[in-house]
Amino acid sequence: MIKNKPIYILGIESSCDDTSASVICNGKILSNVVANQEIHAKYGGVVPELASRAHQQNIVPVIQQAIEQANIDKKDLNAIAFTRGPGLMGSLLVGTSFAKSLALALNIPLIAVNHMQGHVLAHFIDDENQQKPPFPFMCLTISGGHTQIVKISDYFTMEVLGETLDDAVGEAYDKSAKILGLPYPGGPLVDKYARLGNPKAFNFTKPKVDGLNFSFSGLKTAILYFLQKKVKENPNFIEENLNDICASIQHTIVGILFDKIKLAVEETGIKHIAIAGGVSANSEIRKVLKETETKYGWTTYIPQFQFTTDNAAMIAIVGYLKYLENDFSESEITATARLNVSEN
Repeated sequence: MIKNKPIYILGIESSCDDTSASVICNGKILSNVVANQEIHAKYGGVVPELASRAHQQNIVPVIQQAIEQANIDKKDLNAIAFTRGPGLMGSLLVGTSFAKSLALALNIPLIAVNHMQGHVLAHFIDDENQQKPPFPFMCLTISGGHTQIVKISDYFTMEVLGETLDDAVGEAYDKSAKILGLPYPGGPLVDKYARLGNPKAFNFTKPKVDGLNFSFSGLKTAILYFLQKKVKENPNFIEENLNDICASIQHTIVGILFDKIKLAVEETGIKHIAIAGGVSANSEIRKVLKETETKYGWTTYIPQFQFTTDNAAMIAIVGYLKYLENDFSESEITATARLNVSEN
């Protein structure tokens, strides 16, 4: 490969309810376009069939916009990277089918990407505002569908050390918000109100789970019963104590996460800690992680906000790293709803 030769990768992300396309050149982002789907808010969660239809409407204009913003022609592209899984099957099929067709039409390589690896490897996007972690490092991958502690020994050598046995941390936030009567998606609202409240106003018991695994379903039930009891005594309890309730819920969730990270550091000796996924945009998680640098001597890696939620830049960077290794996919490859972070 000629040194410094520009390598343009188009990334396509359609695993859930965001349609995104990004162009990367030699690891640097030239564009990262995301089309959100507002339609799900009134249903209190993502409706898979509606998500698939919205992807079909959005995918062409989003990709066109990404290529135009990158100031290149589609003929300049060297490869197409797309999310193969995990995610909603109907949504994945839209991105997969389009990526296959475009790669075939342009006669360029097709690169399948594991969505979860995308979240982790977003840390390697060439950006002056974020530092790249050295190998090995650990990554707390937290989103609406996943909660995992992953050991990363190389770009594509990943091992899950611990994961949730039931609800993901994003679900714990959204379900708590729903109990409080907050609109979907409620996680960011819990974070917003938590900043104004007392984190020790109410005490919620942390679930006892062996090893490095997590559990959040018991906490959700405890919050529900606690609020039912309080509202029975005082119908205005939630309204009068919303900030303190949110702060107490957040304090408990963040405590659960960091208890397990501390244990993982003790067991592995790895002190380079990154966070990734949609919930890594949470202000308290970012603050507590930063505090560990002076408290425990860890080196921490926090992604920019634009790289936390589902976006195609993270798919494009994985595509670029795979391109450098000539790790291409056959046109027969299929989308898959379930995929472990260790699977390429």
